[in-house]
Amino acid sequence: MKFAIVSVLFFSLYALPSFAQKAVVQSPDRRISVALFSEQNNDVGRWYIKASYNNNGKISDAIPHIDLGLLRSDQDFSKELKFLKAGKPTFIHEQYTALHGKRSVCTNSANEVIFSFENPSNTRLNVIVRAYNDGIAFRYEFPEKQGEFVVKDELTAYSIPKETTRWMEKWNTPNEECYDSMSNNNVQEKEWSYPALFRSKDNSCWFLLHEADVNRNYCGTKLSNTADGSTYKLTFPDPRDGRGQGASQPTITLPWQSPWRVIMIGTLADIVASTLVDDVSAPSVVKNTDWIKPGIASWNYWSSNHGTKDYKIVCEFADLAAEMGWPYTLLDWEWDSMSNGGHLEDALQYIQSKGVKPLMWYNSGGPHTSVSSTPRDRLLTHEKRVEEFTRLKKLGVAGVKVDFFESEKQDMIRYYLDILEDAAQFEMMVYFHGCLVPRGWTRTYPNLMTSEAVRGAEWYNYDPVFTTAAPVHNTILPFTRNVVGPMDYTPVTFTNSQNPHITSYGHELALSIVFESGIQHLADRPEGYRQLPDAAKALLKEIPAAWDDTRLLNGDPGNNVVIARRRNNTWFIGGISAAMYERTEKISFSFLPEGVKYKLTLISDGKHDKALTTQYLVVDRSSTVEVEMLRRGGFAAVLSDPVKLNK
Repeated sequence: MKFAIVSVLFFSLYALPSFAQKAVVQSPDRRISVALFSEQNNDVGRWYIKASYNNNGKISDAIPHIDLGLLRSDQDFSKELKFLKAGKPTFIHEQYTALHGKRSVCTNSANEVIFSFENPSNTRLNVIVRAYNDGIAFRYEFPEKQGEFVVKDELTAYSIPKETTRWMEKWNTPNEECYDSMSNNNVQEKEWSYPALFRSKDNSCWFLLHEADVNRNYCGTKLSNTADGSTYKLTFPDPRDGRGQGASQPTITLPWQSPWRVIMIGTLADIVASTLVDDVSAPSVVKNTDWIKPGIASWNYWSSNHGTKDYKIVCEFADLAAEMGWPYTLLDWEWDSMSNGGHLEDALQYIQSKGVKPLMWYNSGGPHTSVSSTPRDRLLTHEKRVEEFTRLKKLGVAGVKVDFFESEKQDMIRYYLDILEDAAQFEMMVYFHGCLVPRGWTRTYPNLMTSEAVRGAEWYNYDPVFTTAAPVHNTILPFTRNVVGPMDYTPVTFTNSQNPHITSYGHELALSIVFESGIQHLADRPEGYRQLPDAAKALLKEIPAAWDDTRLLNGDPGNNVVIARRRNNTWFIGGISAAMYERTEKISFSFLPEGVKYKLTLISDGKHDKALTTQYLVVDRSSTVEVEMLRRGGFAAVLSDPVKLNK
């Protein structure tokens, strides 16, 4: 992974007439501004920043008030902060390559300034602020050279006008709730998971709140408006999380920088396309990445909860992966008690004889989880991980799925990162389940292929309510959870599990494109894919798990979404609807390059939910195509074999 950082003096920083406003930082395209204000209208007191957005000349306050401050175990850095200076402006420009995600070539480009303060004890606090073309990011810094302290509280808080519409997920340790849509008098007061999506009252801008680059020197945070319904304050983990293991307040070692507080701002298309969470995160620490291979995996758990316990079922899903050309199959829990014709070593040998690579599940173990499912505790310490990864490497296992973390305390953040680092030493890919929402780690550790942190198709096994919730839920996730990192929803299921679908086959097929994951686990049983018409089966055989470009073509959270993704010269388009009525989606191909024609294979809803219809057309950037969707329907399309037109 190659990258370069270039710093130049290219910045807009100036004092404006209001005495309370100290400075303004603008994005390179000047659409987004961050202004620093004093609440006391002088140089000493409390401070906040305001984020503004220029939408074609109409300037709106995306977030009018973001409180700043920290409480450290030895000192207060909030009430009486003296503004010292705004540092020398810097233009940050960095290009890097992502092995998987929504875009292969990413650019970290922003204007940065450091605001310096000191408290009454003359101890320095810096606030580093960046303005991007697609949002802002800021973090705290203690520049002192030594010392160890506990951060008692972080006072960062976002004041959001009640008229702002918001989509938020109630806080829970595995981040597996559905999103609530709220505004005005129905805004709920709770603790909330990241990320949180907002739309301004006048529809002039959207913004998404998250955090990135969380490392061993801090904990994960969440949002809480329990004290004030209109203000979302950053909040440390509940002491009860992880069965009470670990401290909820982080211990920091100086010099220290906090995680980035990230706000994506712009149109809904800007947010869906943004890589800001990864952009601000630390570059890859994995030097040789040739072994990291995104791809599709077959998965037996959804259709057979105890499937991995059965050697014959494991072999059936290996056969499915080989038949579909998918590189992986997952052995979920109970592989250590496999029977009915063979044991683990037999299964691994069979899987690899088919040209497929095995992935294996682990319980994270330890006192932080009461889940007894085995194998557990095998990854709990460095010594145990080395022993287990050595064994897996010899067995030809390509990656591990680690489950049940149940906390975002500092000790658990360290555990996540320890697993990733040790796995990389053994060229082992990783994905987390029962876990935190991505925080930019896929850039730092590109062997982190995906994370669950979503109410996915697995919930058809647990909750009959998910049957009716799924269509709306599916149209919210591309604008929220999947924006900030790969998402292991385990999609594309045509048959039924314990509770039935009400989404159409077209809707399910589209999820292979609408949802992004570095390892995409397609969860249906073999007959679910074998019964598909040839065009749909062909699409699932060639669908990538890593993309060169991603664009939102149309959508509204909770109603519908149409996303186009490109791999090399082939475009894939997925569209889904949550509507309880039939609707027509008009696809514009204006995103295509000028002077090029593509072959279009369009697979859409047929006469009923379990039917698909296929059309073959030729299109270019001037074309539009209308697609008829059933209620809760969808479609998938492939644009291939581009041919340049003669001038």
